[in-house]
Amino acid sequence: MKILNFGSINIDYVYSVDHFVQKGETISSLGLEVFSGGKGMNQSIAMGRAGLEVFHAGAIGRDGEDMLRVLGQAQVDTSWVRVDEGLRTGNAVIQRDRSGDNCILLYGGANQSITLEQIDDTLKSFEAGDYLVLQNEINGMKEIMERAEQKGMRIVLNPSPINEGLRELPLEAVDIFILNEIEAKAILDMPSDEKDGEALIRELAERFPKAAIILTLGKDGSRYLDKSENIYQPIFETEVKDTTAAGDTFTGYFMAGLVRGLAKTECMKLAAKAAAIAVSRLGAAPSIPTWAEVEAGLLKEK
Repeated sequence: MKILNFGSINIDYVYSVDHFVQKGETISSLGLEVFSGGKGMNQSIAMGRAGLEVFHAGAIGRDGEDMLRVLGQAQVDTSWVRVDEGLRTGNAVIQRDRSGDNCILLYGGANQSITLEQIDDTLKSFEAGDYLVLQNEINGMKEIMERAEQKGMRIVLNPSPINEGLRELPLEAVDIFILNEIEAKAILDMPSDEKDGEALIRELAERFPKAAIILTLGKDGSRYLDKSENIYQPIFETEVKDTTAAGDTFTGYFMAGLVRGLAKTECMKLAAKAAAIAVSRLGAAPSIPTWAEVEAGLLKEK
C-alpha cells in the first residue's frame, strides 16, 4: 500500500501582530519569520514524521528548492515534484496574533501549474487500494480525483481552502473527508450560524454515505462518523502558541494511525495529541512532531 499526497508546497511569511489587520487599517508587525508550509507539504511532513512511506507530488519554482530538502528530512519522497523555472513557489502571508490564532492569504504560484501530463505520469505509479491525500490548494483537482477513482485508489480529501472550484469536484468519490465546521457548512450550503458539531457531521454523512467523516471543532475537539462508528475526541490541554498547521498535523497523524491498523478511536486520539503538540510550537512544518514525540507526550485530555 502506498500513500500519495498530491498537494501544495508553500513558503510561509509569518507576521506576528497584536491583532488582525482590519479594513482600511495599517499596523506594524511585531516580527517576521519565514517557514516552509502549504497544506499539502505540512500533511506530507506529518505523515513522514509519523513513520509512513509518503510520496509527494506537486510543483515549485526555483526559489522553493529548499522545500524539497525539508520534505526529504521528513523521509518524504519528492520524485513527483516538478520544478518550474518560470514560476515562483506558492506562498502564504500569515498574520499570527498574541493568542496564537492566525489568518492566511495564499498566493498559488507553481501550485496552480499542475498539468494533465504530470497527473498521468504520477498516477501511473500507483494502483487500487493506495491512498491519495488531497487538499484544495492546487489546480487539476477534478482530473486527479477522476483518474484516481478509475484506478480504485482511496481518496482522502481536506477541502481547504473553500472556493467555487469545490462545486466542480466529484465529491461522491471521496472515501474520507477531514474538514472543519466552516468547510463542512460551505459544502452543505449552510448558513454559518446553523447546526452544532454532531448535527453537522450527521448531515455530511447523509450527503456522502460512502465516506467516513472527520469533523474538527477547534477547542471543542473532533468527531468521527461512518456507517458503524460514532466517536467524539476531546482536545489535549496545552499552551497555544501558534495554530498554523494544527489541522494538517491532525490529518497526517490520523492517516498514520489508519495505515498502521489502529482502531478509529486510537487514530482520533493520536491525531488530537499530535495537533496539541503542534499548536504549542511556532511555525507550520517546524511545529509538526515526530512519532516518538507524540508517544512520549504527557498531555491530558480536556
